[in-house]
Amino acid sequence: MTVSVEPLQGALAHVVGKDRVLTDPGDCHVYGYDNSRKHHLPDAVVFALTEDEVRDIVGVCRTYKAPLTARGRGTGTAGAAVPVRGGVVLSLERMRRIIAVDPDNRLLRVEPGATNQEVQQAAAAHGFFWPPDPTSARYCSVGGNIAVNSAGPRAVKYGTVRENTLGLHAVTGRGEVIRTGVDTTKGAVGYDLTRLLIGSEGTLAIITQATLKLTPQSTARRTLRAVYDDMHHAAAAVSRIMAQPVTPCALEFLDGAAIAMVPEFQKTLPARAGALLLIEVDGPGAAMDEAVAAVSAAARGTGLLDLTAARSTDEAQALWAVRKALSPALRTLAPNKLNEDVVVPVSRIPELIAGLETLSRRFGIPIVNFGHAGNGNIHVNMLYDSQNAEQERHARPALSEVFDLVLRLGGTLSGEHGVGMEKRDYVARAIDAPTLSLMRAIKAQFDPDGILNPDKLFPLVP
Repeated sequence: MTVSVEPLQGALAHVVGKDRVLTDPGDCHVYGYDNSRKHHLPDAVVFALTEDEVRDIVGVCRTYKAPLTARGRGTGTAGAAVPVRGGVVLSLERMRRIIAVDPDNRLLRVEPGATNQEVQQAAAAHGFFWPPDPTSARYCSVGGNIAVNSAGPRAVKYGTVRENTLGLHAVTGRGEVIRTGVDTTKGAVGYDLTRLLIGSEGTLAIITQATLKLTPQSTARRTLRAVYDDMHHAAAAVSRIMAQPVTPCALEFLDGAAIAMVPEFQKTLPARAGALLLIEVDGPGAAMDEAVAAVSAAARGTGLLDLTAARSTDEAQALWAVRKALSPALRTLAPNKLNEDVVVPVSRIPELIAGLETLSRRFGIPIVNFGHAGNGNIHVNMLYDSQNAEQERHARPALSEVFDLVLRLGGTLSGEHGVGMEKRDYVARAIDAPTLSLMRAIKAQFDPDGILNPDKLFPLVP
């Protein structure tokens, strides 16, 4: 959809001033894509500084029936921030205040444009942290984390954004400001609209403020590296680790293909290394030896080649730096890769890995697997070459079968990347028709004109 730019520009400029409205295609271009590398050019980009401005911008877009796509830092990988119908991109990157840190009540209030790292730094000054820690923490916005329920390694012990957000301020598609949630860790009044908005990808309302639940920092932390001869033995170890009483604060998985991408790992691993686990345990210092012993006992088993502990903070940080560099490295190696963050029950990870190996061989497409194994959230990277006609022809059919495999195993199509455009057309396989109909009805209540981030989350209606 292309809107009439001049009157829309004038109305937006009336709200925020001309200097915070972009309409030149060259200026707007960069706001038309996210890390999915999909692109649609918006007709205008507007920068908000306050909740009142967001409300008034929504009102303008309602008046002009202009699609409105909220955007944080564009680090999402599913195309949720891509303005598929043009219209207006509302950038929240300048709404980045840390409004308050309240250590007595273990909460922090923040605007959506602040980065995850800025929140962590503000919380750390008081001895706390916010558990969600995606790989892109230095760059991604809190609003973006909330929009797709993006979590990261620590979710295995501390939960996702949904478990660590107490309340929200948001503007609905009706242009109404709503307040959801409470400032307490318990609350039983009304529907839980906070958890509804989290993961809704800006299709219901635009978040203008969040109250985050903070967690005290641990006094001690240990990092272990377990190396196995193949992926199946490593996956079986994940199940054993998660079945014993000590829950790691992170349990990451890399298969043999992922290891091969990281020379720093290969130099220090046994020759037959086919998979490894990065395991982090935290808690009181006095309990560390016992906790490490329990996790180590569970990690030992058939196929274990080596189990070592980082001897210093620097060694631990080096291990995590390599893990966090893996996804960007794969993107450089295979710009067209399909990166899916599927989730299966932990006990069924071995079946998932076996099924992915079969699909890789059948379709002739390399598949690299890594991710947050402690909660079954595996990043499946299909490294196809779009210049290879056979791989290009097979990529989407192979992806379709990956999703079917995940659903057969009792899993779900996304753990933290969201749906956006990438998985929209597969959602009906995971959600039954009556439930999808109810979700569409909820969308219509929040956004009766359908202007908020259209053509996302749900399969398109013919």
